[in-house]
Amino acid sequence: MDDQDGIHSPAERPSLRTRLAGVELESPLVLASGILGVTASLLARVARHGIGAVTTKSFSLEERPGHKSPTIVAFDHGFLNAVGLSNPGWEAATETIREYRTRSKVPIIASVFGKTVEEYPLIAEKAAAAGPDLLEVNVSCPNVAAEFGAPFEADPKVLATVTESVKRVAGKVPVAMKLSANFGAIGRMAKVCEDHGADAITAINTVGPGMLIDLNVKRPVLANKVGGVSGPCILPIAVRSVWEIRKAVKIPIIGTGGVGSAEDALQMILAGATAVGIGSALAFDGLESLPQINAGLERYLAGQGLSSLDAIRGAAHEP
Repeated sequence: MDDQDGIHSPAERPSLRTRLAGVELESPLVLASGILGVTASLLARVARHGIGAVTTKSFSLEERPGHKSPTIVAFDHGFLNAVGLSNPGWEAATETIREYRTRSKVPIIASVFGKTVEEYPLIAEKAAAAGPDLLEVNVSCPNVAAEFGAPFEADPKVLATVTESVKRVAGKVPVAMKLSANFGAIGRMAKVCEDHGADAITAINTVGPGMLIDLNVKRPVLANKVGGVSGPCILPIAVRSVWEIRKAVKIPIIGTGGVGSAEDALQMILAGATAVGIGSALAFDGLESLPQINAGLERYLAGQGLSSLDAIRGAAHEP
């Protein structure tokens, strides 16, 4: 086999090993931040199903109750959610990271957010001290605008300030900035992050906000009325976003949004993603879908006569 050419002999099994901002993953699949990242036991359960890394639910300095129920509603092509960034606060969240470390060796990503620009370095420093493999900085949640104002990603100067301030306190922990597709020019915003020290980009967050109305009660289905849209319906937006980001930056990308199959994950990788986030699909198909996606990735590589994902990463950009 010639590793440089990415060609393998028929007897060899393709490798899914992925290097993400210096972190070694056995698979490119990453549990996206969400409800499965609330406890150490849940995170460890996901880790046993062939995931490359797990991500905590986004947490803040103070405990947040979030929005009133109902907060999540499924529809034919995805989910509408307005959880409202509910979380137990930094002390409980960092203890979850430490407990997870005793249960699993699969890398863990700590997802954090702040109510103000000044809060971001404070929560990032506390999260980094818990020893995650990577910090994910959520500057793009679409369903708390009424409380926080426009997401911090909407202003390039604010985004630059948040990125720099988090990097200053993160120490040796790599930092990924989580962006959405809700403000356009996502490639330009990713470049702002890269220019101010980010080690990676996570894209995309939920799309929206959106709304669905219950025909019987003639009212919005969510207590918050509006919420972020996730699931299969946002895959084309996510793939396009990863494409735009890859054209703009050289740092790794965690492509997330609507991925539910090996074919979906391959689209992300071809668009330029280093790793691929999985979230809503687990609610539809369960944790058993993770090894199935891994197997599908291996079959694709074997069918192409390739030894690793490196051979196809970003290939859709080639003329």
